[in-house]
Amino acid sequence: MKKLLLSFALPTLCLPVVAESAAPASPEPLASGVFNVSQLPATPTPVGMRREAFDARTATVDKIHCHITTLNAGASSGTPRKHLQEEIIIIKEGTVEANWDGQSKVANAGDVIFFAANAVTHLRNVGTTPATYYVVYYFTPLTAKE
Repeated sequence: MKKLLLSFALPTLCLPVVAESAAPASPEPLASGVFNVSQLPATPTPVGMRREAFDARTATVDKIHCHITTLNAGASSGTPRKHLQEEIIIIKEGTVEANWDGQSKVANAGDVIFFAANAVTHLRNVGTTPATYYVVYYFTPLTAKE
């Protein structure tokens, strides 16, 4: 009887942990649309500004996320940290130094950065003016959960 009860209780007890790490940001799949940057609320940050475009599941990925960041001259996106997901960054304006796994390279307006899953990354504005970039990342069933 204990084994039977445990076989039902254990998955139930673990469900909140699994659901939290794998849960999509939105219950409905993201629909096609246009996200007008000028209409997205701008949230000031200690190092610049951020606008959230979307954060939802789709028909093919667990979650897709997009935000637009403006990083002040000389500022960093934060301390280097490991990202479980793949990430694409498109530089709109300015100059940033992309750092990943002990490597770095400068990216200018129009350049595209790809950070592989499990890379330790951060960005730094090495220019004299604010740098703005688009960040897109996604979680698939193959993305590590921890």
